[in-house]
Amino acid sequence: MKLHLPIAIFLLFFCFTSFAQNLNGFWKGTLTMRGCFTENNIELQLTIKGKEVTGTSYHYLNIDNYIRKEVKGTYDERTKELNIQEGSVITYNIPTHCSICIKNFKLKYVTANNEEILEGGWTGFVLGTELFCSPGTITLSRIKESVFKDIPEIKVDTGQIRLDFYDNGVVDGDSITVLVNKKVILSHQLLSTQPITTYVTVNLNQPYHEIEMVAENLGTIPPNTALLIITAGDKRYRLFLTSTESKSARIRLIYDKDSGKADFVTSEKNN
Repeated sequence: MKLHLPIAIFLLFFCFTSFAQNLNGFWKGTLTMRGCFTENNIELQLTIKGKEVTGTSYHYLNIDNYIRKEVKGTYDERTKELNIQEGSVITYNIPTHCSICIKNFKLKYVTANNEEILEGGWTGFVLGTELFCSPGTITLSRIKESVFKDIPEIKVDTGQIRLDFYDNGVVDGDSITVLVNKKVILSHQLLSTQPITTYVTVNLNQPYHEIEMVAENLGTIPPNTALLIITAGDKRYRLFLTSTESKSARIRLIYDKDSGKADFVTSEKNN
């Protein structure tokens, strides 16, 4: 089929415009603010449907020192402007002397040198007070994947969580050590078809737990792989973890009384 030149140009422009205005995904920038972190990185994970914006924000130094919050807002497709408000804090791991700033972002989508950018300013207030955070400007660039992609966070709504570790696939002599919040709870355990079982308690007093699996060896078939089944009340999660002698596998359990009930859930995560 032969297209007339004006029609072909219009279709090409339409496709480019549609792609350029798809703002769903991950955006990363750095805040110029004084705080508890020496470097104040921020990542926005955005989903836009029509005018509605939902998603998550991470304010962080690195993957071990961060604050994660819900975000909601609006998007004006005509002006390419977003108004995004941070809401409830989902989880955090920061020094005790630090405070949390709840921010509002007013951003505009632009392109420069083949790079997609959200730029604008922000204001905010200190959580639990009427104190304002010092406002500032911000520029975020689109990134392909989240900085936090290798550490899944699982919401649980019950106090005692059961962890069962199995060898994944062929039993080949894999041996692991398991830490909870950097403290060893299982040491030099040989994985097999029978579970290695341990428990952690998640509640309002201890709402955050990081589970880390360290490879003590790689077995006869590297790398060290394990099947982890997490049982939390009526919820069950099935995760596949991979660790090496230089890199551990980690997950995070977050207390959430409203997480509700769910059927058996499968999630494959390789670290």
